[in-house]
Amino acid sequence: MRISISGKNLEVSDYMRETAEKKLNKLSKFFPQDADAQVSLAVEKNRHIVEVTVPYEGRIVRAEETSGDMYASLDNVVSKLEKQVQRYRTRQDRRRKSGEVIADFAPVAAEEPEAFTPRIVRTKKFDIRPMSEEEAMLQMEMLGHSFFVFENAETGEVNVLYVRKDGNYGLIERA
Repeated sequence: MRISISGKNLEVSDYMRETAEKKLNKLSKFFPQDADAQVSLAVEKNRHIVEVTVPYEGRIVRAEETSGDMYASLDNVVSKLEKQVQRYRTRQDRRRKSGEVIADFAPVAAEEPEAFTPRIVRTKKFDIRPMSEEEAMLQMEMLGHSFFVFENAETGEVNVLYVRKDGNYGLIERA
């Protein structure tokens, strides 16, 4: 696996580069040797952000981690990526066993532990009433949720309002 490391608001030292390459090489067993991993290291105020993106056969495996220490962020992002790949491979194995034809994601390693498979554990029903985007933002803040489903009073369509990582809001509308 080829690894390219870039820094934003910091100079990437040789030691940090070697450490990042060493930790990311643990993931090389999941990807072919010609896979390219892009690593972005950034510092914003007291936050150390590590973002890793690995495009592979039309798919993108990506993880981002933020903490007070760059090396801790690096450890956490590698752990996240490893869990993502193992979860995906477990799903692929289950599909393969059921007879479904699928493309292989990575070489299969010997005996892996059973991974968690997400499922719907709760269904919630509620009335959607027409309101403005501003009113929906207020309702969402009052409820303390990270998203809010509402009928847009101007368009009459169902929209989803959500809080973005940067603290701003996003609005999902039907195309």
